[in-house]
Order: sequence, then structure tokens, then C-alpha cells
Amino acid sequence: MRRSHPFLRIAWLLIAGIVAAAVGNLAGAEEGERIVAPVSAKTITVKNDAEFREAVRRVQPGTVIRIQSGQYGGDVWIENLHGRQDASIVIEGADPQDPPVFTGGSTGWQISEGSYFILRHLRFRGHKVNGLNIDDGGSFDTPTHHIRLEHIVVEDVGPVGNCDGIKLSGVTDFVVADCRIEGWGGQAVDMVGCHRGVIERCLFKGKKGFSQDTGPQAKGGSTQIVIRQCRFVDAAKRCVQLGGSTGLAFFRPRGVLYEAKDLLVEDCLFVGGEAAVSFVGVDGAVFRHNTIIRPQIWVARILQETREPGFVPSRNGVFERNLIVFRSDLRDFVNVGPYTAPETFRFAENWWFCEDRPAASRPRLPVPESGGIYGQDPRLRQVAEDRWVVENPAARDFGARQNP
Repeated sequence: MRRSHPFLRIAWLLIAGIVAAAVGNLAGAEEGERIVAPVSAKTITVKNDAEFREAVRRVQPGTVIRIQSGQYGGDVWIENLHGRQDASIVIEGADPQDPPVFTGGSTGWQISEGSYFILRHLRFRGHKVNGLNIDDGGSFDTPTHHIRLEHIVVEDVGPVGNCDGIKLSGVTDFVVADCRIEGWGGQAVDMVGCHRGVIERCLFKGKKGFSQDTGPQAKGGSTQIVIRQCRFVDAAKRCVQLGGSTGLAFFRPRGVLYEAKDLLVEDCLFVGGEAAVSFVGVDGAVFRHNTIIRPQIWVARILQETREPGFVPSRNGVFERNLIVFRSDLRDFVNVGPYTAPETFRFAENWWFCEDRPAASRPRLPVPESGGIYGQDPRLRQVAEDRWVVENPAARDFGARQNP
């Protein structure tokens, strides 16, 4: 087992710590400024398209709009949806067990320019372009901010092309929690120029007939994004994409020379998919404590798609404490593309097991790994389609620390 020089290890720990600290201040968005409706909120209950569209047109801070169960039309346009820190707007299904379903049209809902609002217990199905689209209205200096999406289901968007389950452009201080996205064309959650966001406890599941290029993707200058405790089941060509490819006119803020930085993916489960994670034009990202089961082609990819003058090569990625179970027909462990800086990546203390040829468990990596474990069976047992448990006690400190 090859060990890295102690000074190099200290340097890499500092880099990982800087990234983790950068995303750690998201607790302020989740705790210090938790987005909640006031106790004295005004409640409006709607039961059809006309009532719903009238309610959102007139909604004021502190209002709760409850949508009764049933089917509603798509192409809902909502502009300037502004609550206040002490009086958020809430739009929710009246019955969490039977949420309203918005179907058809190009996009389920598009919300342009907003702040302090919560969407929950809603379902979007069968849209041609996007399920739920939230943006800053093109006013890059005034992002949409402090929003929560909870218990949202998006299904059958696309099926091919740049068609997203949830699209966020110019959104800051946001949480996407306990959502399910199943069957989409482009990205499951596409973040362009987004900052200080958390995606947690979500399920991303692929469907036959849908192109599903990536799962969650953070690009266009995005920073300080955390993806944690999520499950990915045959989810995408690139299950999580850290970075991407963005036209320079769409970067928020303008002028940055990276697709994304200070990203963290942890405690997630990946089953199938072409590759669990892709680092693409990213300047610092940590992928740690994730469980990866039977990736189809690669475990990870290091790529560069934006090649404008001065743009940083994909660099400073950390891949550590992950548990990877794979088969010997894997094409390669890490796919490294041109114009990248793979030598700046760090691989450390990962558990690798080739289930059909244990002797072939040691991976070929772009840089030497420190503290890796090879060829020992973690004894994974499947208890549900998207639930696995580790039965080897020695392996329990690797991979997802909480079974997501």
C-alpha cells in the first residue's frame, strides 16, 4: 500500500477542510433563517385551475395557499413571489397523501423572481421542457432567494434533450428536501449560477425511454452546494455532475473562470448509472462517504467542457471514504478527459471490492491512493430497491454513514 508524503496529505486535508467549511455555513440558511410560515398565516384553499391561478396572482406575504387533490393544468407562470423572513408564502397540497397533480404543457410551473417561499406536497407530470422552473428573471444582481422545496414529485419530463425535472437559475439560500424525480431528459436538478443550497433525502430514479443526462448538476458559477443522503437508482449517464458546460452569458456572477466550486456530495447511495460522479470544469469539490454499487461504465469522470481563455482546468477534487462495489467488466475506474488537472485530485481511504473477481479490486487511478482497502467483501445486502445495508462491521465506516 503506497502512502503519500505527510506534507502532501496535510495540504490535501486543508483543501478538503476549506471546501467543507465553505459549504458548512449553509446551516445559516437552514437553521438561523429557517423559512417557515407564521403561526397567524392567512389560509386560502383552492379546488380548480381558475381559483389557483387567481390566488397566486394576488398572494401576499404570510399567505398559505392549499390546493385540493385533483388534476390541474401546466404552464403556470408566477412572477414576483415575495414573502418575508417573518412571513413566508406557502403553496402546498391540501392532502399530503394525495397531492394535486399538474400535467401537460411546456413547463409545470415557472416562478420568476421571488424570496421566502415554500412549495410542498405537489406533483408535476408529463411536461415537455421542465417540471418546475425557478429563476431570477434574468436580473443577475437580484437572485431569487430563501426558498424551500419539500415533498415535490416530478415525473416524465421530456423525454429527451435539455428537459429538466427541477431547474434553478440564479437562486441562492435554498433547500430541496424529500423530493422524488423519476424520468427526465436533461438534468434531474439543474442549477445554473446557484449558491448556498442543499439537496437532501431525495430519490432520483431513471426510466426507460428518457435520456437522463445527469442527476443534480451545479454549473454556471455555482458555489457552496451540498448534496447529501440522496438515493440514485439507474439514475443517469452522470448521476451527480459537479460543474458542467455553460455559455458565458449565463454565469452568475459574471466573469468567474470555473463552472463550480466548493461543492460537497456525501452519504448518498448510487446504484447503477454510467458513472456515479463527474467533475467537469470544477475548482474544488469533495465526494465522500458515498456507497456506489455496480456502476455501468466508470466510477468517476474528470472532464473539461468549457475551454474559454483563462478558464480553470477541472481540479482540486477529493474522493474519499467511499465504498465501491463493482464488476470486472467496468470499462475503467476514472475516465480522465483532456485539458483537466487530474494530478490535483486526491483519492484516500476508499473501500474497493470487485464482486466477481475480488483479486481485481485494486483500481487504476490518476494519482496514487492513500489508505485504500482492496478485495475485502463489505457484504452488502439489498433490503429494498433503493436500500442496502452493510453487514461487514469493518466496512461500516465507509460509504454512506446513514443508510439514505
